[in-house]
Order: sequence, then structure tokens, then C-alpha cells
Amino acid sequence: MVTILIQPLYLPLMAKWLNEDKQPIKRRIIAIAILALVWVILMLFADHPNAVERYYSNGLYPIICHIFHLIFNLFPFSVGDLLYIGIVIYLIYAAITLIRLLFKREWRHAGFFLSGLIIGLQSAVIIFYLSWGMNYYRPPAAQRLNLLDSTYTASELKNVTAMLIDSANACRTRVTDADLKQGNKIIYTTAVNAIRALSDSSSNFHTYKPEIKPSLLTPLINYMGTSGYYNPFTAESQINYDMPVFLRSFVACHELSHQMGYGPEDEANFVGFLAGVKSKDHLLRYSAYYLGVQEFMFALRLQDSLARKELRKRISPVVLNDYKTERTYWLSYEGRVEAISSFFYDNFLKANNQPQGLRTYNQMIWLVMAWYRRNGMIH
Repeated sequence: MVTILIQPLYLPLMAKWLNEDKQPIKRRIIAIAILALVWVILMLFADHPNAVERYYSNGLYPIICHIFHLIFNLFPFSVGDLLYIGIVIYLIYAAITLIRLLFKREWRHAGFFLSGLIIGLQSAVIIFYLSWGMNYYRPPAAQRLNLLDSTYTASELKNVTAMLIDSANACRTRVTDADLKQGNKIIYTTAVNAIRALSDSSSNFHTYKPEIKPSLLTPLINYMGTSGYYNPFTAESQINYDMPVFLRSFVACHELSHQMGYGPEDEANFVGFLAGVKSKDHLLRYSAYYLGVQEFMFALRLQDSLARKELRKRISPVVLNDYKTERTYWLSYEGRVEAISSFFYDNFLKANNQPQGLRTYNQMIWLVMAWYRRNGMIH
């Protein structure tokens, strides 16, 4: 809250201070040191999950959400996407400028320019953690939701996978052609209503003014293998509007779960799954169970590949065809861009309290197993 309120005042003053003719490099070095110290303090704070939960996730973050949603929900398009586009354009300009200065051997100007870029990067990192990123360091959802009994046997994993397959098969029979032709606006509204219903059921799922927006970058993120993302700088949830329709409903709930304050990907997957299976909308329920089958079959392949092959026969031909449709869709965009983006995102997750990297998505099965056990569906 403090950052948001003082930002309009302190940025012009800081810019003036940094650009004074008197000892500009020295002042920028001091600014770099101060921002580095702020980052260290934030990381020390992150080492105390209970404090993060109390003072950030249940303190500062709700205030940020109220303010950001009040502002950015006014726009039908993603303001965050425009911000990203502007940043990329500026970075290209900055790289060209820096190279030009180095070739001209204008070392002093190059150093001054580079120090400004470092300050900008440091500021972005700090704003990221203050506006949303500290949610990565809350106590785990298993603890907050009392789902700690997550151990399971191979037999239990097989049984729950079978239940998920049966649910997906049944839900798929209820999905009509009209459901599959739903416009994105209807899909987004359905996801928002499901998240609101989940929010009303427990304070653990409290949300503010959830909204999902189509990504302006969809033509690009297809090549990155991205189905959706959350923008921490504007509190906006974006979705790939072009992927198969039976994926969009669950992905919308997943991204809205991030907006709710669930940082780690497995937790957002689980909350999105809960919102979906509790919904009365046929397409959303199927989308959630479809994802559940996908994740559990992946886990079963690692633990008991023979059981996986046997259970695959249990999946209905229509559901199997949907998996084929999804695979074909992503393969049509697969390439070097996807490999590079996966590498960077994997390391981003590892650097933010998710040591499994991209494998974190699949860790939702621990939460689902605990939820099934608590509800008496496995013993």
C-alpha cells in the first residue's frame, strides 16, 4: 500500500535526483545499493512464511487487489499486455543504444545508461514481489487447507485415477455441440462465477473482483506453449483465447486462482480443479476432470506404467479424441521458442520456492489425493 501511494511522488523526485549533473554515476550506484538492500530485506522476510501470511497475503496483498481491480477492471483489454509490449520495445531500444555507445567508446555515457537499466530491473523485481510475488512464500496450501494427509499408495493412486476417468467420461457425454461452440465471453463469465462460488464457500478462497481477459499476445504465446498467465504488475488474469475450447474453462479458473493469492502452480491447479468440479456448468466440469485425468495419468506413468496402460483403455473414445486434438494443437506450434521459454520458466519457478520447476504443476495430485481422502472417497 505504501509503495502504491508514494510512487507518484517519489518517482519524479528520484528521477531528478538521479539525473543531477553533480556526481550522477555515484548517485546511481547508491540507488543500486539501496534497491539491492530492499531486495535482501524482502528475501529475509520471505524466510518467515507465517509472517508473510499475516502481514502480506492477508494484509498488504488484499489492499493491492482492491486498488488494482478497481482500476484495471475498467478496461476490457489487458493493460498488462500493453505494459509488456512497451517494455520489450524499450529493451530493444536500450540494447541498440548501449551497443552504439560501446562501439563509439563513450564509456561514461554507456556506464550511466547501463546503471539506469540496472535500477529499472531492480525496481521491477521489487514491485513484482510487493504486488504479488510474496505469495510464493506463504505457508503451503496443504497446511492452510488442512490437506496434510497427502501420502498415498500405488493402489490408491490407481483407484482415484479410475474415478477421475469415470467422471471425465460422464461429464463429456453431457457436453453438447452448443457447449463446444460457446463464445469466450461466456466461458470467462462461467469461470468467474465458479471462482466466486468457491470464494463464498470458505475464507481460504477469498477473492476480490475476479475477471479474466483474452491475451493480446495469444499469437505469440501459442509458440511458447502457454495456455494462460497472471500479470502481477496489474493483477490481471489472461488466457490463450485460441486453444481448444475444452481447455479454456479450467485454464481461466487456474489463472483466477493466482489472482486469489495462490502462487505455486500446483496450488493454482488444485483450486482451479475444485472450482471446476463444484460447478454445474457441463463444459467447466469436464474441463476440470479432463485436467485431473491428464495429471494423474502422468503420475501413474512414473509409478506404474502397466497400470496406466490398463486404465487408458477405460477412457472413452471421445475423451481420447480430445487429448489427440490438444496434442495436435500444441505440436503445430512446437519449436525452439517453446523450448527456450520452457527453460526460462522452469528456472523462474525454481527460483521462487518451487524446486520442482515445471513439474510443480503435476504436484497437484498430492492435494487432490488429500481432498479425496478427507471427503471419504479413499480410505
